[in-house]
Amino acid sequence: MKKIGLFYKTDSFNTALVAEKIKHEFMNDVDVIPVDNVWKKEFESYDNIIIGSSTWFDGELPTYWDELIPELKTLNLKNKKIAIFGLGDQVNYPDNFVDGIGILAEVLEQAGAMIVGYTSSEGYQFNQSRALKNDRLLGLAIDLENQPDKTDKRVKAWTGQLKKEFV
Repeated sequence: MKKIGLFYKTDSFNTALVAEKIKHEFMNDVDVIPVDNVWKKEFESYDNIIIGSSTWFDGELPTYWDELIPELKTLNLKNKKIAIFGLGDQVNYPDNFVDGIGILAEVLEQAGAMIVGYTSSEGYQFNQSRALKNDRLLGLAIDLENQPDKTDKRVKAWTGQLKKEFV
């Protein structure tokens, strides 16, 4: 398998916690790239990319990702496979649960990326999400607030799936 670039905010506690679980599942096939130090060349140097983000407030990206959107739009991501994991709270924010996944997927697809790592929406209870497409989530949704006991199982299943999709 080709080396994977894992992009996330390394000092964002919950996102970093999930990213470390993902990294552990891939063993040595992952390079961690903090998003606050990332440039176009880092995104374009990987064929397989995992991106992690939480969703803030009423469906917003955290500032560090939001500020990168203009640069993401300029990337040439043709032939790149990108998987996205996102953190959200389906109880307190059921109308925009893990919207960050959907926002990032939309921008990355416009830059030519192929989004991989779709997951089932079963087992979650929310009203709507920008991450939902044809009854599937555009990535791995993690709710550490309300379903922390499901995190390890979901990460393991998702990384197993990605190992097949990142060919």
